[in-house]
Amino acid sequence: MRAGISRRTFAGLLSTSGLILANHSVAAETDTDEPARLAGAISFDYGGNRERTPWRITLYVPPGDAPASGWPVLYLLDGNAVTATVIDIERVQAPYPNATGIGSRFAIVGIGYPGDEAYDGLRRSWDYTPPPGQSYPPYKPGGPTLRTGGAKDFLRFVVTELRPAIERRIQVDPARQALFGHSFGGLFVLYALANAPTAFSHWIAASPSVYWEDLVLLKSIVVLENGPPVHANVLIVAGAYEEDLAPFQRDASDREARLSRLKSTRTVELSREMADRLARISGLTSQFRLIPERTHMSILPEAVNDAVAFFLK
Repeated sequence: MRAGISRRTFAGLLSTSGLILANHSVAAETDTDEPARLAGAISFDYGGNRERTPWRITLYVPPGDAPASGWPVLYLLDGNAVTATVIDIERVQAPYPNATGIGSRFAIVGIGYPGDEAYDGLRRSWDYTPPPGQSYPPYKPGGPTLRTGGAKDFLRFVVTELRPAIERRIQVDPARQALFGHSFGGLFVLYALANAPTAFSHWIAASPSVYWEDLVLLKSIVVLENGPPVHANVLIVAGAYEEDLAPFQRDASDREARLSRLKSTRTVELSREMADRLARISGLTSQFRLIPERTHMSILPEAVNDAVAFFLK
């Protein structure tokens, strides 16, 4: 695969992932209407500099006192898109361990971006992708150039700035910390595992973009393999319809383009190979799960549910 990809191909990959979205709004019916709230959650902006605006952080803590060892914490990439789902999993499932197998209540940190959209395509393309990165044409004529390769800086922010800030706000269990990411976020999870393997106890990569920029991730994996033993737990998941078209796509006018993208990204194949490769590293446990009847985007509810069960079974 070529190191660079065309503007059309890049836009196609992002649109397949549901990352180019339209704006939507709801009109208020009465003067007493107010924005809906996430019970137990707060949000605040944190980090950033002259070049980058802050990240939007959503912090959820279960009711009651923290366990003696502190709260387990699940960190979520693409926080605007998945945090509410995981909060509902915690509120609905974690109080009933005998019915769900979730062994503990847990805190949640969603790492997102200012604004109301589920995704910020420009920023996540920078934050989640390994260096050295490349530049790509704008999404739209006259728009900003899309840059990749900022994962090193973003990892530093998460580990050295955000985590201490969370630990100042709540009592955490340092031995039970997890990171979840999907697509580019899954790529970042694996990059972070390779470059900061002691940062989290559990790593969950859903549909990771291992193919990205000529498999640049593999350079980091080689370093991990040649380093000291790693004590960590890894789960990689992918959707069955990431290697073949879903039934509702098979008669679509763009079916050939979709098939071409699936063959180009090889998400299931590369995810399975990555899980097997990581499992051979001393001290690291790694597993792969194929989620049936799910595409790259429809995998998310099951993926975050699996992440919670894997982290706190």
